[in-house]
Amino acid sequence: MKASGIIVEYNPFHNGHLYHAIQAKITTGADVVIAVMSGNFLQRGEPAFVDKWSRANMALKNGVDIVLELPYAFATSNAPSFARGAIQLLDAAQCSAFCFGSEDGEVNSFERSLLLLQQAGDNYEQTVKDAVSRGLSYPKALNEAYTMAANSSTIEGPLADLSKPNNILGFHYMEAARNIDSEMKAVTIPRIVAQYHDDAVAGNPIASATGIRKSFFESETLGTITDFMPDTALELLHDWQAENQSFGNWPTFYPQLRFTILREGPKRLAMIADVTEGIENLLYRAAADNGTFEGFMKDVKSKRYTWTRLQRMLTHIFTGFTYDIRSSMKTPSYLRLLGMTSAGRLYLNEHKKRLKLPLISKAAAFSNPSLDFDIHAADMYALGIGNGTSSSRIGVDYNTHPIIIQ
Repeated sequence: MKASGIIVEYNPFHNGHLYHAIQAKITTGADVVIAVMSGNFLQRGEPAFVDKWSRANMALKNGVDIVLELPYAFATSNAPSFARGAIQLLDAAQCSAFCFGSEDGEVNSFERSLLLLQQAGDNYEQTVKDAVSRGLSYPKALNEAYTMAANSSTIEGPLADLSKPNNILGFHYMEAARNIDSEMKAVTIPRIVAQYHDDAVAGNPIASATGIRKSFFESETLGTITDFMPDTALELLHDWQAENQSFGNWPTFYPQLRFTILREGPKRLAMIADVTEGIENLLYRAAADNGTFEGFMKDVKSKRYTWTRLQRMLTHIFTGFTYDIRSSMKTPSYLRLLGMTSAGRLYLNEHKKRLKLPLISKAAAFSNPSLDFDIHAADMYALGIGNGTSSSRIGVDYNTHPIIIQ
């Protein structure tokens, strides 16, 4: 059996994701689709709309055959690290191809961009450092360096537009695969209708996850997002709403985040991953002065710190993810199974002796610092969702077995 790998967050799963999963299988001629999915905290530094178990269930009912968890250390990191961890897991799972959505919609432009930066070498890295030292955010510094390299390039043919969010991730997926000499074939399909940050538009069946979440939080009703999701995914959101006090976002989590910041103080905040350049003092003052997340972010946002970079800091503060902890998690060391279909089970049975990393189906049966932190992060997420009350589902990762869809 052949597997096509995809890298996802499903925050939440929508019709565009269904299209991607189907096209990944068709385009690559695969028998199964394996999704490496972020856990309860995401790459842009946000709590997930619903937990990983609900999102895995949505995926398995809508075209995905195996869901593996991307460990916290990679799921909440910058694009290169996020891509590196995810690609290593897909390679370890013996995927023959990986398929990503992009604004460009064709692989050749990404291959030319990889060649461009390979040729630019140290000059490119130095340009990035110089731009950051002038006060540019890291993403803008990367884009400036890339544009300068492209303007002086003799490579024939169009390059990937690395100002677009899905193109950026796609570039890093291909870079990560090249760096580990993976035999997986890279395939991309164009995003259709809605782009990464587009609002949800009534009557249009495709909307971005960002637009769907915005629409829900503005209306506080699932009725406003019905058109954008498969029925089975929407049913799982209704189930979540019936069982939990809220959906995941920073305004919901802020009371506990604020408590954590004020309890830790600047000295200990400086030990948290991604907290740099004395910003711990600003974070502490902003938490002391603001009772809302919106007010807090207004006080700490600046040109130097993007919204995403700040949110990653807050995610690490909330979970207690320090520089020391991150330094011990350089590469994935296991495949954490969240769920599978009957076809996915057949694939794993056929390939289990060839998997490059151990497959973990029971959290209690495997001891590993990265897995321990994933379980801790799941508990912290449960506290945030349940507002620290008796409804908080602590220990869910120890008590939940992989989902099986027949």
